[in-house]
Amino acid sequence: MESALASAACIADQRQKVEQYKHILASVFSTNNAADAKKLIDHLVSDDVPLVVSRQLLQAFAQELGRLAPEMQKEVSHYALVQIQPRVVSFEEQVLIIREKLAELYESEEQWSKAAQMLSGIDLDSGIRMVDETYKLAKCVQIARLYLEDDDAVNAEAFINKASFLVSSSQHETLNLQYKVCYARILDLKRKFLEAALRYYDISQIEKRQIGDEVIDEEALEQALSAAVTCTILAAAGPQRSRVLATLYKDERCSKLKIYPILQKVYLERILRKPEIDAFAEELKAHQKALLPDNFTVLDRAMIEHNLLSASKLYTNISFEELGQLLGIAPQKAEKIASKMIYEDRMRGSIDQVESVIHFEDDTEELQQWDQQIVGVCQALNDILDRMAKKGLNVAV
Repeated sequence: MESALASAACIADQRQKVEQYKHILASVFSTNNAADAKKLIDHLVSDDVPLVVSRQLLQAFAQELGRLAPEMQKEVSHYALVQIQPRVVSFEEQVLIIREKLAELYESEEQWSKAAQMLSGIDLDSGIRMVDETYKLAKCVQIARLYLEDDDAVNAEAFINKASFLVSSSQHETLNLQYKVCYARILDLKRKFLEAALRYYDISQIEKRQIGDEVIDEEALEQALSAAVTCTILAAAGPQRSRVLATLYKDERCSKLKIYPILQKVYLERILRKPEIDAFAEELKAHQKALLPDNFTVLDRAMIEHNLLSASKLYTNISFEELGQLLGIAPQKAEKIASKMIYEDRMRGSIDQVESVIHFEDDTEELQQWDQQIVGVCQALNDILDRMAKKGLNVAV
């Protein structure tokens, strides 16, 4: 190999020099010899080869990497990236191809994070190479999607945030949809369930059945709708959650979902029993059943808060002991959760710690006062109109 490379380097005619190097390149791929491939890389990135020639040959080398055996392709590609790094500015296009080929290999082996890391090394803000905005968006979304396959919401969010600056001006409908799906999944993984539910619901309402090259089938839309329902049920109990529940409950499509019975009970503010909660738990993903710092799971916390809010509609007051029995938790924990919900304005009431009793309040009195104020405003307006009419002023009503 050394003598072949040395003889090629000595050729004065550039065309003959390139042809000789291509012949050496072909022999490397035909023999699948990793050592020879590394020697060729070392030679091409050295000062012995003119930059115009080395760029052309490294481009051909990068495009042919898929012909190598998978493990050898990884070894040679990583070696090439390390050797090129000191002169990466001169070989940006070649590095891009190597990284994309290697990412494809990792993705085919379901090594999602490695594939994402390989793509994240591509310089999308290069000042030397013109990078299309659509390509930037596509790569950011692809990297986020790969990280999400490993439930890595932190790294996925970093790239979806970069995509956020590009998607507003994008006319590429397929990429825009992929961005929305990734964003919803990130919010779901980060347990921002109410925001995720709204994103999923927005996706489920897509009317087009073909966006770009992708065909949107009914099953995909049903999955998005089901995810919206699940996230809403898991969200923190309160007025915002109630509004989203009302929207979903009134959507006729939800009645066909497997989880519709629990949606109905949650919307109607009925207390959920353990068998119903266990059946719902079977449909959840791992992060939706994760253990929280207070030793409750995400599901446990959501169901306790829901049942507590439901109890506030049934009882005027209840002791900590009875509330603990109703929720299936210790009285002290019941008091702590209730106090947090009251403090955050997610439930109306007050706590009497001396008597160990929670007093619930409803909105009936406030609604009556609101109605009386509306009546007062209407009467005052009528009085004004009557006085204007008596003075002969014509008023269009």
